[in-house]
Amino acid sequence: MSESFEKREANGRAERLLALDVFRGLTIAGMILVNNPGSWSHIYDPLEHAAWHGWTPTDMIFPFFLFIVGVSVTLAFAKRTETGGSQRDLYIKIIRRTLIIFLLGLFLAGFPYFNLSTIRIPGVLQRIAVCYFFASIIFLNTKVRTQILISIILLLLYWVLMMLVPVPGFGAGDLSKEGNLAAYIDRTLLAGHIWKTAKVYDPEGILSTIPAIVTTLCGVLTGHWLRRAEKSQYEKVAGMFVAGACAVVAGWAWHSWFPINKALWTSSYVVFTAGMALQLLALCIWTIDIKGYKRWATPFVVFGVNALAVFVLSGLLTKILILWKLTQADGTTVTAWKYLYDHLFASWATPINASLLFAITYVLLWLALMGLLYRKRVYIKV
Repeated sequence: MSESFEKREANGRAERLLALDVFRGLTIAGMILVNNPGSWSHIYDPLEHAAWHGWTPTDMIFPFFLFIVGVSVTLAFAKRTETGGSQRDLYIKIIRRTLIIFLLGLFLAGFPYFNLSTIRIPGVLQRIAVCYFFASIIFLNTKVRTQILISIILLLLYWVLMMLVPVPGFGAGDLSKEGNLAAYIDRTLLAGHIWKTAKVYDPEGILSTIPAIVTTLCGVLTGHWLRRAEKSQYEKVAGMFVAGACAVVAGWAWHSWFPINKALWTSSYVVFTAGMALQLLALCIWTIDIKGYKRWATPFVVFGVNALAVFVLSGLLTKILILWKLTQADGTTVTAWKYLYDHLFASWATPINASLLFAITYVLLWLALMGLLYRKRVYIKV
């Protein structure tokens, strides 16, 4: 990418895409908050994932980020392709970014021992990388109608596969943690390399990445809508609110036949969360770009412009604090994470409030650190 294009892209973000940076920042702040409680034994229900079927606010965070990736794909690539930018350069950029994000995910999964015989291969960053790659390729090679058709076909295909393909020992249509087709494929193809906590399935596994790509394509389609020059900001926001409401209703209706489930990334979950993402992004645009209320958004812009950096660095610090052992006055050894939680929060607050305050403090710590980069106009990108 040329320097002049980078400047135009940065200027465009400042003038037109502040709401998207805010939405991205909200999502990243939410990720840090729910991923870092002081104690996993003491968490308020809305800050936990649904036990299996159903949803909580926490289950909205990851699909929101993939949706944002899709919007960014359209806004970043559309103008360049229209002005005759090199397709070869774009493909090189897509492949390079995909590999870097995927490898960062593997690095986080393996740190610090990097035991390749047991390293978890799927993961959050790995899924983001794969979804970004396929959404980008589809965007560059198809029109809007084809993108809609691909999204519908993939959602229906995933539904059919999950409900009709029999799993050895369980049969067809079993959506339990162990008996579903996606879990069986992960155990078969990624034996020893799936999420150790669940053991029998991986929430970012192979088959469930298919509908996750559709979540990203929903963002791509939203990006097309936002670029329509003949529509006013009010019309765009109104259209997003209406489309979002319809998607929420449709996803909830589909839940009766194919339950909303984040771990399985069910087709109903895709439609439902895309509807929620549309409405939240529309709210950000209405509040920031139309009404001009921007001061409240600064902390989220700070997170939003360095989203990948704060996700990776906060994850690394979490691992370090868990691996770092401290000896207490009574001779017992605890992790630095537990030591901080016990002495700074649990010593005076109830366990569940101490756990929440720890998570909030962790978010604020990273807000301060990212604020230093923001003030220096340092944006870490891949």
